[in-house]
Amino acid sequence: MTQNRESATPAPRPGVPQLRPVGENPAQPSPAETRSLSSEGLPRDRSQAILEAAKQVGALLKRKGHRFALAGSVAVYAHGGSGHLQHDADFCVRRTDADAVAQTLTEAGLDVRTPPEDWLMKTSCFGQDVDILFELAHRPVTTEVLDRAQEVSVDSVRMPVLAPTDLMRGLIEPFSEHYCDFGPALAAARALREKVDWADVQRSCRDEPMPAAFFYLLERLHVIAPREEHR
Repeated sequence: MTQNRESATPAPRPGVPQLRPVGENPAQPSPAETRSLSSEGLPRDRSQAILEAAKQVGALLKRKGHRFALAGSVAVYAHGGSGHLQHDADFCVRRTDADAVAQTLTEAGLDVRTPPEDWLMKTSCFGQDVDILFELAHRPVTTEVLDRAQEVSVDSVRMPVLAPTDLMRGLIEPFSEHYCDFGPALAAARALREKVDWADVQRSCRDEPMPAAFFYLLERLHVIAPREEHR
């Protein structure tokens, strides 16, 4: 989800696991597996590759008994949104579980990295980026957030997925003068609108100007009901 460049040798930070790099990555697909994931003679579909990466990592975390929830565009897809997936696969874990999750991923042959941002760690699967998040919209991932996650079939693999309300809150709360891309959030809002507690999301965002502008756009597009003062 981040676009900042990573540091090859990050300085130790409290609460962030110190991870050993792994060399050859057995979690990457073999040539036969790659052919099975793409149409013969055509470039591999990026959305399908992201989905396969999410399924692999989700199944691995579930097998090892970790508390987690799928997030991002794959979570929107799991709740009925578009299959056009963006950027990477995202998972939420508690910061206190970061070391155990990192060990599980590393033992499976995934190269786990700690970028300069101290609220996530990163890995790759099937050539796709996978972000393991400790925060959503500057809020820590808590047991309560994970308790609200819903067990959903993600392309035949069942796993916990962020509840639609938490998912939309994580998309809208970060809007600011420095980041204000309404496109993905608008598509998600249209797909999930009947599943979201919009009053709860609006309370979380208070009257911050960019989220407020997005909510007004949703009202004008008849995605959500207008608030009383906008009628």
